[in-house]
Amino acid sequence: MSSVTNSAILVDALWTRDEKSSKAMQAFRLGILAIVGSLLVAASAQLTVPLWPVPMTMQTFAVVLVGAAFGWRLGGATLALYLAEGAAGLPVFAGGAGSAVHLVGPTAGYLFAFVAAAAVVGWLVERGWGKSIFLTALAMCLGTVVIFAGGIAWLSTFTGFEKAIEVGMLPFLPGAVLKIALAVAVLPIAWKLIEKFRR
Repeated sequence: MSSVTNSAILVDALWTRDEKSSKAMQAFRLGILAIVGSLLVAASAQLTVPLWPVPMTMQTFAVVLVGAAFGWRLGGATLALYLAEGAAGLPVFAGGAGSAVHLVGPTAGYLFAFVAAAAVVGWLVERGWGKSIFLTALAMCLGTVVIFAGGIAWLSTFTGFEKAIEVGMLPFLPGAVLKIALAVAVLPIAWKLIEKFRR
């Protein structure tokens, strides 16, 4: 990975930061990346994969991938932008939903935890966890734990803790494992493609 950039994160290899550029240009770069990342999460939220015991969307796959690719600051900001888009009524949430109501409903804890999860994964990757498959997988597992923790904590205020675990985590564990594996596989492929095109 390090052959294309000294940075540990993907976007700095894809679109190199120029510290000499104006603040406006730096803000433009960050804004474009955040919008693209939020659209990736929004698109992933619409992808439903039939899986036992419940169908899953690819939303959390995109969350941990954005965190790993963008780093903790931009990753967290991108997911915050995603929530703002949904709160403004844009159809970015699962099933094409979009409303501020989703940020106070039973699943709001998962949505807010997306921001923290992307930041956690990004923070770990910036510290070298993206340089090995094992550490990348561990970082994404920790990000997924953050999502479940936030989701269960909020959902339990509606259903009670045991019921929240039963309906809000256990059915989704097989899908979570598959999405982490897919994200871990995608990241090194992206690095190799960047290395290939920058030679």
